[in-house]
Amino acid sequence: MASSLNRAQVIGNLTRDPELRQTTGGQSVCSFGVATNRTWKDASGAKQEAVEYHNIVAWGKLAEICSQFLKKGRKTYVEGRLQTRDWEGQDGVRRFRTEIVADNMILLDRPGTGAGTAGDFSAAPSFSAEEPSIQEEPAANPDDEIKIEDIPF
Repeated sequence: MASSLNRAQVIGNLTRDPELRQTTGGQSVCSFGVATNRTWKDASGAKQEAVEYHNIVAWGKLAEICSQFLKKGRKTYVEGRLQTRDWEGQDGVRRFRTEIVADNMILLDRPGTGAGTAGDFSAAPSFSAEEPSIQEEPAANPDDEIKIEDIPF
């Protein structure tokens, strides 16, 4: 049985403010760019640096969250799958664009801390394309008495 995996994870800074749009069917879609940096030493020992630019697309509730919380320069973690679209431009030339379709997004800095500041990762809000399932617990009856043996610790 042949298996395949299409997963992309990037940590970087937003290159532009997110752009939120609505499809003709009313679904939210948000696009933004993330830049990642790579440094290494060349054969002569000189430090080299390269930047990669990634196009990110989020859909639905995640798109709305991205447009609300992300701003140019903020550090973020994005996880999703790679997708390449193609179309014919007005000039008749066929064009291609590879994007990361986001499933998850985690803010890695606090608002106003600026680019390059990681902040407190343990408190970083995380957002997912999955709709959380809400399970309601029955309301406690104020007349019920709590017994010491019912406390689980």
